[in-house]
Amino acid sequence: MIDLRSDTVTQPSDAMREAARDADVGDDVYGEDPTVNELEARVAEVLGTEAALFVPSGTMGNQVAARTHTERGEEVLCERESHVYKWELAGLAQHAQVQPRTIEGDERGVVSPEQVREGYVEADGHRAGTGLLTLENTHNSKGGAAIAPERIAETAAAARERDVPVHLDGARLFNAAVAHDAPAAEFVAPVDSVMCCLSKGLGAPVGSVLAGSASFVEGARRNRKLLGGGMRQAGIVAGPGLEALENRERLAEDHRRAERLAAGLDRIDGLSVEPPETNIVLVGTDRPAEAFLDDCQREGVGGVPFADHVVRFCTHWDVDDDAIDAAVDAVRRAA
Repeated sequence: MIDLRSDTVTQPSDAMREAARDADVGDDVYGEDPTVNELEARVAEVLGTEAALFVPSGTMGNQVAARTHTERGEEVLCERESHVYKWELAGLAQHAQVQPRTIEGDERGVVSPEQVREGYVEADGHRAGTGLLTLENTHNSKGGAAIAPERIAETAAAARERDVPVHLDGARLFNAAVAHDAPAAEFVAPVDSVMCCLSKGLGAPVGSVLAGSASFVEGARRNRKLLGGGMRQAGIVAGPGLEALENRERLAEDHRRAERLAAGLDRIDGLSVEPPETNIVLVGTDRPAEAFLDDCQREGVGGVPFADHVVRFCTHWDVDDDAIDAAVDAVRRAA
């Protein structure tokens, strides 16, 4: 099976398995796990933030951020197709007890400064007010669109004009950084907090990191505990995370293979493909997505439905050039 469902299906490398086995550990809830502490310090250094917090998943990172930044009942501005709104089980309402106010971004999921200003609500005797703006980079539902740091900066500035904090869902932030040939810290500088995943294209078996100011991370640590994310000898999973951080530049290989996959699929009758910006390939199909994917599965290729007639394929480090070519041939048979 050529598994292109997601870059979360990667198998940990031998180096990651060794790092897990050999990790120095302690009780992380007491702040005594040296490997977790090293990972958090290293990520903060890479992202240019004061501090960072290791969390089990990207979803928990986003939800902890929302709860840390907001007061109950406030509104959160978020793009209509964003992961934090669409794919996290209404966590904003359940965990932070806030009300999402969605914004229709452009075709790449970019929210403009004008839309932020229009969506902002002043707190008064009748309205709870706007408590947070969330942005996403890369934008999953828009095919891994890599949003330029200057676009993030100008949108974040519109929120900060009104003293609204900004959280960046950077699950695939390092893909955006590679796509724009810019340091990840440049994307993070305009925002108040950021979450990035170690378990997607970077290949770690588990884990994400939430980063921001020292005071924000102090509050986030309490909320991580509240949501059940207080881990004990977590160095066993933080060790592979340190190895994963060294894989940032190799994401360019995934992007190149996504282009190769897209070009091959676009030549197949009944399919239409937009050139990918990173490692996500969205494919329009004349047939219903579920039926098309059933046939792909029988031919040995995995993908996921994204709309009635759209499927997603995602490249990652377990899929080499030969596998990409084999996947194109298999999808051709399925189509």
